[in-house]
Amino acid sequence: MSTRKGQKRLKNIPVDYDEVKQRKNISVTPTAWNLLQQKAKNSGISVSELVERFARNTQG
Repeated sequence: MSTRKGQKRLKNIPVDYDEVKQRKNISVTPTAWNLLQQKAKNSGISVSELVERFARNTQG
């Protein structure tokens, strides 16, 4: 996950978006999970952030 230099992350304080992330569950195949992990690692972000960006980029 990308961090902003000099900006401390605090619990329940949004940093990257206007709202705080909430824990949710999704079900994927082991193959899909491995691909998500690989893509997130290659991008230097978490799987959570990868899914967040995907959802926000496909609005509409």
